[in-house]
Amino acid sequence: MIDYSELYTLMGEQPVADYLAHWREILPNQIKNGLDRTRFGDIPKWEKILQALPDYTPSIIELGNNAVTIGRPDDITDQQRASLATQLKGLHPWRKGPFNLFGIDINTEWRSDWKWDRLKDHIAPLQGKNVLDVGCGNGYHCWRMKAAGANLVMGVDPSPLFIMQYQIMRHFSKVQGVYVLPLGIDDVPSPLNFFDTVFSMGVLYHRRSPVDHILQLRDTLKDGGELVLETLVIDGDVTAALIPEQRYASMGNVWFIPSVAMLELWMRRCKLKNIRVVDVTTTSTEEQRATEWMTFQSLKDFLDPDDPAKTIEGYPAPKRAVIIANK
Repeated sequence: MIDYSELYTLMGEQPVADYLAHWREILPNQIKNGLDRTRFGDIPKWEKILQALPDYTPSIIELGNNAVTIGRPDDITDQQRASLATQLKGLHPWRKGPFNLFGIDINTEWRSDWKWDRLKDHIAPLQGKNVLDVGCGNGYHCWRMKAAGANLVMGVDPSPLFIMQYQIMRHFSKVQGVYVLPLGIDDVPSPLNFFDTVFSMGVLYHRRSPVDHILQLRDTLKDGGELVLETLVIDGDVTAALIPEQRYASMGNVWFIPSVAMLELWMRRCKLKNIRVVDVTTTSTEEQRATEWMTFQSLKDFLDPDDPAKTIEGYPAPKRAVIIANK
């Protein structure tokens, strides 16, 4: 079992309301359930990889780089680097990144640094703040948030594989204050009223009730806190939303893709304030693509080969907006 005792201690030191104390009380059991070997048969294999990791000491830790960087190439030998790369590839697929570990370039499916670059100059400063990243994957953006000065970063994602990938970076960096948990947003007690900034990036369209998701996010924030929401959108006015018949870009768990105007309306109905759209960008096949670290199909396989402005189902190709608001 992965040790989160450091997090429990930090949570116990926070001078906040009863909900955080309650979460601290139930969190160990939530984590146990999230890493249940009877539910996820690959966990023993992944845990063996973690247990076999060497104890190399990195000469640099640069979390603010586009590729989160831990260690230099000359910190270890070529043979050690080849062995470590084999261990890392045992946790395939690597979706979010990039990372660079002792000279190993983990070229992930997503150029997640591009998304960070699109929003980082628009959000409130993270210096000294407590931050929640919902649907954080392996925690790439959590490390970038820590580099931006955050005091405590908690990421939640229900995929055990991503937790294992996060643990590799934590093993070598030994950085405190960043914790990725095998949970979903439904596991976070409400109303928590604790975090200064909450991120939800690439999650909203997977929720059957997008308005309920926005309300959940809002209720994790303290008064005045900032919500940073990134999601798929379509063109259109305040009445427009796409509900795919079956799949969208081969994804079966896409429920609602609103227009930007409708997304703003949802935010207003949830009584969020100071709503501003800071970016709308069409996803390119340079930003999301197959690599040696994610060898499955990727975006180009999900677009119409004769018209890349459409998905293979005939819907508008993926376009993403970043919208920020305050509680």
